[in-house]
Amino acid sequence: MVKKQSLQKIIRTGLILLFTTGLYTSCSNSGGESAPTGLMTDLLSEPEEAVVTTSQPRFTWIPAEEEAMQTGYQVIVASSEEHLQNEKGDVWDSGKVDSEMSVSVPYGGKALNENSSYWWKVRTWNQEGVSGAYSQPQKFNTGVFSGVERKWPGESKWVELEVDGETEFVYENRHSIRYHLVEPVSVEKNADGNQFITFKKAAFGALKLTLDQAPESIDSLVVHFGEDHTDGNRVNRNPGGSIIYNELQVALKPGKTEYLIQIPRFISHYPNSQVLAEHMPEVTSFRYVEIEGLQGDLTTEQVQQLALLYRFDEDASDFQSSNENLNQIWELCKHTLKVTPFMGVYIDGGARERMPYEADAYMQQVAHYCVDREFAIQRYTTDFLIYNPSWPTEWHLHIVLMAWADYMATGDERFLEKRYDELKKKTLMALAREDGLISTRTGFVTPEFLESIHYDGRRFRDIVDWPQGTPANETELTSGHGSVTLAGETDRYVFSDINTVVNAFHYRNLVLMEKIAGVLEKNEDETFFKQRATLVKSSFNEKLLNKETGIYTDGEGVEHSALHANMFPVAFGLAPESNYPEIRNFLISRGMASSPGMSMYLFDALYKMGAEDYSLELITNETDRSWMNMIRFGATVTSEAWDLKYKQNMTWNHAWSAIPAYVISRRICGIEALEPSFQKIQIKPHPGNLKWAKIKHPTIRGSVEVDFENKTNAFSMNVTIPPNCQSDVYIPLKFSDYSLSFNGEAVQGKEVMNHVLVKDVGPGTHFFEITKIKTKEYELKEPQLVFYFSDYATLIK
Repeated sequence: MVKKQSLQKIIRTGLILLFTTGLYTSCSNSGGESAPTGLMTDLLSEPEEAVVTTSQPRFTWIPAEEEAMQTGYQVIVASSEEHLQNEKGDVWDSGKVDSEMSVSVPYGGKALNENSSYWWKVRTWNQEGVSGAYSQPQKFNTGVFSGVERKWPGESKWVELEVDGETEFVYENRHSIRYHLVEPVSVEKNADGNQFITFKKAAFGALKLTLDQAPESIDSLVVHFGEDHTDGNRVNRNPGGSIIYNELQVALKPGKTEYLIQIPRFISHYPNSQVLAEHMPEVTSFRYVEIEGLQGDLTTEQVQQLALLYRFDEDASDFQSSNENLNQIWELCKHTLKVTPFMGVYIDGGARERMPYEADAYMQQVAHYCVDREFAIQRYTTDFLIYNPSWPTEWHLHIVLMAWADYMATGDERFLEKRYDELKKKTLMALAREDGLISTRTGFVTPEFLESIHYDGRRFRDIVDWPQGTPANETELTSGHGSVTLAGETDRYVFSDINTVVNAFHYRNLVLMEKIAGVLEKNEDETFFKQRATLVKSSFNEKLLNKETGIYTDGEGVEHSALHANMFPVAFGLAPESNYPEIRNFLISRGMASSPGMSMYLFDALYKMGAEDYSLELITNETDRSWMNMIRFGATVTSEAWDLKYKQNMTWNHAWSAIPAYVISRRICGIEALEPSFQKIQIKPHPGNLKWAKIKHPTIRGSVEVDFENKTNAFSMNVTIPPNCQSDVYIPLKFSDYSLSFNGEAVQGKEVMNHVLVKDVGPGTHFFEITKIKTKEYELKEPQLVFYFSDYATLIK
């Protein structure tokens, strides 16, 4: 039985976490001028606050020197911090290992004991063969390696761990969720004489109230919590939809008292809903508090939010640009990604279900990578969803995407290896007919099939997007689920036996399974998936691409073409490039006819087809189907849908809508991994009409930074590439005649569509500039001669 904790201990735990996190970061960054930083044990930045259940953990670090390419390392693991300080690796001393590996390095020492603590550190050698100082030590704890009964493979439990002489509850293999004290930005009285408290942003938390002396005339207070407020500084008691409002009564005590307002326990009504452990006070999402019955004045020190948060490093990412809307949207999304994992697993929202869904989790996963150097919660959520899936066909087809995104972010293949057989099943190949296309409506969805994918619910069926609209071949409103418009968020998609969206996802699964099989050296499977993907692509384009219009229909035998039927084939590499003009024009004609979450695939398609100006306009517009609308109606965490009039039960705390963090990082600033763990990076910005932008993007190897200025006659860009990495850098090409410089020297790049490529740029900070010139002009200067010909400048010294 998990024990309850006192208010003082809950608060102390939160404060200790905040203090030690700051201290750890400070120490990690000051271990010597040439000491590695960013240590991780099994993807945990703070393993001292968790336990790992593997007897062979893996270690990660960031080599110290900004321009270093590591050529060797030495890892020391000890059974005590004292041994480690004395360079005594009594558990493992790797000695010097000639290797560039700095990510996911396997432990290779003596057998580790269960329920024990160890300390490790590392030093590295650079490309000149010079060794640096050892890193600051990192502590990690082992749990039980085997024999624990779990509800599903990979389940992470709360365990008791002694920290500084006291017992704390921590998670296995992921960071723990902790309460953090947050002070309000204002406390004032409203016209009713009630205390009205405003916090800067909403978060899931409890409320701590400190009263010096309870009023003698009253024995209780009424406390209103909410995400929204009305004019006159009152908490909105009827916010609509699933926007959160709570009213609670608090019994008063004599004398000075600290009150933890007891929020009623969340009651699960869904099979995979997440509930807090018994030792944790319940939380709700709120930004505003209104207190009735309290005489006198409150100060900001007397009322605090106990925000329940998963580990988050505010300094890991940053973005600024010349477009103020884009800046506000970034902040909205970053805060969303900070506060929504409050259950220690990705959930679809904290109001109704608190339940993981595959598509929601994938969108949160790839956006989370863009704002924090965090990888454990993503892996845990994927594992959970393999064995606890939801009902939609396409949602199951997100699992392989999640597993591949994990591998590309971490370079750690263990998850792929451990869940390989499950990933194969999640491609849904069992639903395929002879031409490779799959269907949930042709008799293949049997009890045996559902059991194979671990689904034991009802009505396994296609979704396309959510909430579903009324198909174009029907006239009566049938969408339901909070949607009151005919289109819903599916653009009146017509469902059929062979669904275009379902089969686009299936194709993407096959392509990724070919890559996964290659990573695991399963050569026969690699060949099989490659051949299967080729078959599906051929059948897909033969039967679903309208040859007359050049765009895709919603399904086999269907005349209607929805936005979704066309954005997915482009995003997943099915659409022939010769059809891009027709598809691009069609997508632009439909506008934002998808949900906020599924818009990720729309932006992927638009940027792929070169529609960057339109994409920037789409992401920053101020219509009622926009992120600026979320900000306008008062949300500080992204909402589930565009507006209550489009989904009348929507929440104000839904992470699948934090897609702009992904779009800004991956598309506008163009930062992507070409090789696992970002060992090889692509920097390929699509600035559109942005005048300037700068971003700090976290990776497991360190921060990638891009800072560009977009002028009429020039485009300049600083890029910072982490140690032990290389990058292909693409500079936007706006001119037919130009000169290109790299760190102040003229170079010749390779034109690739609308960019000029400079390959294999090493670690460190580099400056690129492309400048417009006039054709047939030349300039003669000593001691160098510059000839301009074709589209290139060649420097002869």
